[in-house]
Amino acid sequence: MNRIMKKLSCFKTKVKSLRLLESRSSLSSSSFTPQKYDVFLSFRGPDTRKNFVSFLYKELVAKEIRTFKDDKELERGRLISPELLQAIEGSEIAVVVVSKTYSASNWCLEELVKILKLEKKGLIKVLPIFYEVDPSHVRWQREEVAKQFKKHEKRQSREKVKSWRDALNYLAELSGECSKNWEDDSKLVDGITERVSKMLFSVKPRNGNNLIGIDEHMNELYPRLDLSSKEGVRVIGIWGRGSMGRSALARHVYESISHNFEAHCFLEDVRKISQHCRKSHLQEELLSMMQGEGLSTKSSHRCLKAIKARLRNKKVLLVANDVDKIEQLESLGEEFSWFGHGSRVVIATQDRQLLSSWGVKSVYEVELLKCYEVRKLFRSEAFKQREVDPIGLEQCTYHPHMNFLGINFILKCLVALFLIVVHTIV
Repeated sequence: MNRIMKKLSCFKTKVKSLRLLESRSSLSSSSFTPQKYDVFLSFRGPDTRKNFVSFLYKELVAKEIRTFKDDKELERGRLISPELLQAIEGSEIAVVVVSKTYSASNWCLEELVKILKLEKKGLIKVLPIFYEVDPSHVRWQREEVAKQFKKHEKRQSREKVKSWRDALNYLAELSGECSKNWEDDSKLVDGITERVSKMLFSVKPRNGNNLIGIDEHMNELYPRLDLSSKEGVRVIGIWGRGSMGRSALARHVYESISHNFEAHCFLEDVRKISQHCRKSHLQEELLSMMQGEGLSTKSSHRCLKAIKARLRNKKVLLVANDVDKIEQLESLGEEFSWFGHGSRVVIATQDRQLLSSWGVKSVYEVELLKCYEVRKLFRSEAFKQREVDPIGLEQCTYHPHMNFLGINFILKCLVALFLIVVHTIV
């Protein structure tokens, strides 16, 4: 009894210490609260602050899109402020306006490197806008951009300059807008605003929450997708017996990475589409549902040849869900020939042999993480684990609810196993 009372006293002491620590922490952090934004505007002030960017900012705000626009010019030699970094990290989309002297600014290039690091981790979407500059000059650092980099090479380390070059090259490959393709700035602003609105709609995937452990699934899939690779057309399979989990993952993959491609298409039910007698119907559906490069959500079948010609050799994403016949893959495969380097094709099916027969080597099994998820539930319920305990609270092992832990633990584990069985059957 004395031993239990000592541990209880220890527990109370630690709780008081923890509360004191939390109160001090809240006082120290109350001076600055990170703000969440829909859009972060990255731009070179002298080029666009008083004209194009100001019009774009006004239109985004008018559409109730929370937008961060920094109105301070950073003096040469100063680092990017913590507030600015937090604004980038707290934004859903970064709109990068590349103007004539954008690449001459150390600040803009450092900001771009930070943005793209987050983009590659899937934490932010990036929309490049090439304003009165040629995207190819930015990508390959030609003409004026080449002159600006000669100055950088004299002042900065080789590693830093290389990181800036790589960032511009990567940015120029993302799907974006070029001012030369628009009649005037007002129409360009309207087009960007509409595109940002659509991107915000897809930032939080609609079906992702239906799948347990979606983050773990995506962590397993990203290496297979290898979005940074530009070699040929890569085909990835998603295999799972349960249609609900497989379909939810396929949709989540599409909505999470589609912004990286110049054109993209999600075929939600290939089996249903293929019920038509004509073999070409699936190919027509693929082209008509293609989005990007100014295409409408569903294009007229009379324009399919024009669409195909326009998108030839472009970086394309195709996610085909519920594929159940080899003929469907053969029909879709005929279209892969016009996909450009860096394109990705994701095939979701419940037939593992189908993927093997068609030569798909990179296959992800949706069921693989089920054991991990059950084990995680066992550990969390049995031991009530916490990520970090800086003051050693875990040393107090007495818990008032310990008597009821066994029953709760068994019930929750049974529910988890029941859900997994249902998920597999469905």
